[in-house]
Amino acid sequence: MLILVIGGLLTSSIAAVLALFISLQIPSIRTLSDYRPPLTTLVLDRKGAVVDRIFQENRYLVTLADLPELLPKAFLAAEDARFFQHGGVDAWSVLRALVNNLTSGNHTHQGGSTITQQVARSLLLTPEKTYSRKVKEAILAYRIDRAFDKKEILAIYLNQIYFGEGAYGVEAAARTYFGRSARELSLGEMAMLAGLPQAPSRYAPFRHFDLAKKRQAYVLNRMAEDGYITPTAARKAFNQPLLWGPPLARKPEHQYFLQQIRNLVQNKYGADLLATGGLVIRTSLDQEMQAVAVQAMRYGIAAWQARHQDDQSTGLPQAALVALEPRSGKIRALMGGVDFSGSQFDRAVQARRQPGSAFKPFIYAIALEQGMTPGTILLDEPLTLPGAKAGEVWQPENYSGEHYGPTTLRDGLIHSRNIVTIKMLQQVGIKPVVALARRLGIASPLTPTLSLALGTSEVSLLELTGAYAGFANGGKAIAPMFIDSITDAQDHVLEENQPNQTQALSPQAAFQVTHLMEKVILEGTGRQAQGLQSAAAGKTGTTDSNMDAWFVGYTPNLVTGVWMGFDRKKSLGRLETGGRAAAPVWRYFMGQAETALPKEEFVAPAGISIQPMNLETGEPTEETTGNVSLEAFRQTVPEDKNGEADQ
Repeated sequence: MLILVIGGLLTSSIAAVLALFISLQIPSIRTLSDYRPPLTTLVLDRKGAVVDRIFQENRYLVTLADLPELLPKAFLAAEDARFFQHGGVDAWSVLRALVNNLTSGNHTHQGGSTITQQVARSLLLTPEKTYSRKVKEAILAYRIDRAFDKKEILAIYLNQIYFGEGAYGVEAAARTYFGRSARELSLGEMAMLAGLPQAPSRYAPFRHFDLAKKRQAYVLNRMAEDGYITPTAARKAFNQPLLWGPPLARKPEHQYFLQQIRNLVQNKYGADLLATGGLVIRTSLDQEMQAVAVQAMRYGIAAWQARHQDDQSTGLPQAALVALEPRSGKIRALMGGVDFSGSQFDRAVQARRQPGSAFKPFIYAIALEQGMTPGTILLDEPLTLPGAKAGEVWQPENYSGEHYGPTTLRDGLIHSRNIVTIKMLQQVGIKPVVALARRLGIASPLTPTLSLALGTSEVSLLELTGAYAGFANGGKAIAPMFIDSITDAQDHVLEENQPNQTQALSPQAAFQVTHLMEKVILEGTGRQAQGLQSAAAGKTGTTDSNMDAWFVGYTPNLVTGVWMGFDRKKSLGRLETGGRAAAPVWRYFMGQAETALPKEEFVAPAGISIQPMNLETGEPTEETTGNVSLEAFRQTVPEDKNGEADQ
């Protein structure tokens, strides 16, 4: 008898010591007071539709007030019917679950852990299955129950628990399985979700639908037994079809745009906030325009391929496209390559390539700003200049290899005459041209030599397209913008971006350049871009050996830039100029995109007069027929307009 007493005391002592030891290893529950789980960041398009989710754990934080009344009750019925009566651990439920699991043959196993224990396990303990962890879990549940209101515990549970398919919390589960918010679910859908946490893989409805339906029936029956619903409502809900929602698929055509969003936010706010902060990022993306951009790119590459059927040993070229609103700078579409899965390198943003003649409008803009007119004449003749190295000479040529004699400023831009443009740059000065390019948004290094007239300094497509927006916008520079606003999980505004316009060029000079670039399309190197309903202006660009083909152009409401070339610089092929390779892509895209935009003309600002001009002399004339063209003159025309023609 004495031995039994001593043995009992020893056993009790050991148990007490073990309990004390385990309790000392239990983490604090204070972290639950500031429950901030990892949340999903949403990326929205211009209309508010979700186009991307960025997360460490796919979760959306909700309160009980956000949920329909029956949804929490479904979880109580399924997981913890005595939640509001027990003190964190329910011995009766543990015993009942054990008996039911031993006697039931219907595969609807019941767990003995309370909701409070599941919260403790999920947030404060490791997933190991040991007796010591079960003891810690029970102690933590007891402490949590005394430290927090029951509704607080239930809210944490509904936000924390895992539902399978990468969904954490009831809101993410509703969106993942049904494509709707939890507050929009039917009773049957609520019961389906409530049955998942016990064994998300076993009851996964997309893989084990029969087992999931049995589990749903169990939840509905328990809800009826507990008085939350009637047996009739339970039967009706079970027989009601489940309206599965399509999962959010990352569209391949969005990935170049979304890559820029991720980079911008991560660089500014950090990777952790982006992946766990529950941000809402509202972007400028227009999904319809983006889809058209993909089609236009495919069209352009297919057209190139058809022209080079006999020689495709070099593979297919790459291409890029950017479209933005000239008044706001909001980027509506961006393609950084033909196929994101094949190459994530963004040729619209990251690549720097020579723009060729697409840089010429900046030189002509300064010339017009300084007082030249569309009729200013320069002599197109053989030209010899000092080379880059001592003792060398540079003899630039026109693309055609010919010389055209006295040439108006108008024809110099419309027909992209190199020698005329170089002479013009000599007259107006390199510094003012570089300064204008800077004011309009070109940040890439610009070599301050006369070769700038031929577009030899490399720029990005986004830079060049954004700079052209200034011509379309009355000389006002506007910064290209991907993001409209960002809010955090508490709906605090982190940033809200508004268009910031600055006058970089006079409205008069900007209109004159636009008026000339309209004629680039109508009668010059950009004729392949003809056919839009709105007025359109633009400029081609081609580099040495046809290695780069550009077309950047605009209507009053949209400016778009297109580039085509090989990543490893080599020729696109004979005659593959900006007008042939890039302009048709621009025309395809703009022709589709403009259907959703107002049809407008470019409006001349005060101080501009549209007058007939003699194309041979460059002089304003009263004649309206013959060798005459309507041109945009400033109302105060300088007396000396002949530039180099008198030399």
